[in-house]
Amino acid sequence: MSKGRGDVNDTGQPTTERTGRSLGGKQRSLEAERVSLLQSLQRRGISERVIRAMSKVKREDYIPHNWRDYAYHDEPLPIGNGQTISAPHMVAIMCDLLSVEPSSNVLEVGTGSGYHAAVLAQLVGEGTVYTIERFGQLAQEARERVPSNVVVNTGDGSLGFAEKAPFDRILVTCSAPDVPPPLLAQLTAGGRMVIPLGREIQELYLVCKNNEITKEAHGGVAFVLLVGEYGFGEARDSGRSNRFRF
Repeated sequence: MSKGRGDVNDTGQPTTERTGRSLGGKQRSLEAERVSLLQSLQRRGISERVIRAMSKVKREDYIPHNWRDYAYHDEPLPIGNGQTISAPHMVAIMCDLLSVEPSSNVLEVGTGSGYHAAVLAQLVGEGTVYTIERFGQLAQEARERVPSNVVVNTGDGSLGFAEKAPFDRILVTCSAPDVPPPLLAQLTAGGRMVIPLGREIQELYLVCKNNEITKEAHGGVAFVLLVGEYGFGEARDSGRSNRFRF
C-alpha cells in the first residue's frame, strides 16, 4: 500500500489533466485497458499463474467510483485515509516473489482496499488469506468486497496474527525498519515472506525460512511505513508511491 496520490486536487478528485480516457481520439473501454495491462505484465515476465489470478479480480471494484476510469492505469490510486491501492505491476511482482501455492495459509499486513488480498485469494484457491488493516474504515470497506476465503482483521499488523499461525506465506505492503520478529516466528519452516524495508531508502526483500533465515533484495521501492510495535512510531512519509525506483 502506498500514499502516492498521483494527480489529485485538494478534494481527492482527479485533476482536469486526467479527465477523459482516449487513445487516438477514441474512448477506450475498461475491458480494453484491462487486457492491455495484463499484456504489459506478461511482457515484464510475470508468471502466467499470477496474471491469470489478476485477470479474475476487477480492480475497479476496489477503488472509489470517481477513480474508476483509471482502474487499469499501472499506478497507485487513492482509496481514502491517505492510503492508495497498489500499482498493478507491484501487486504482480510481489505475488510472483511470494510464490503462493494452492491451499496455502497466507497472512497479509496492510489490507488497504482489499485488492491485493483478492488476488492472493485466487492463488490460494481452497486456502485462506488473513489480512490486517490498522484503519477501521478501510477494513470494513474491504470486508464488503473481498472473496469468502479472505478474513479481514483490524489491528497492529507488525504483531502478525498468532491465532491463525503458522503461515506458509506472509506479504507486507508497508515498509518496516526490519523484519518484525512476530512475523518471522509465525512463518512456517520452508515459508516465504515478501516485505519492503527502510524509511527514506527502501528495498523489497524476499525472506525465506529454511534451516537458516535468508534475505534476498529485489530492487528499490517506495511504500508507506509500517506503523506498530515492530514498525515505525509514525508514518512520516510524504507522497510515497509503490513502484520500483528504476
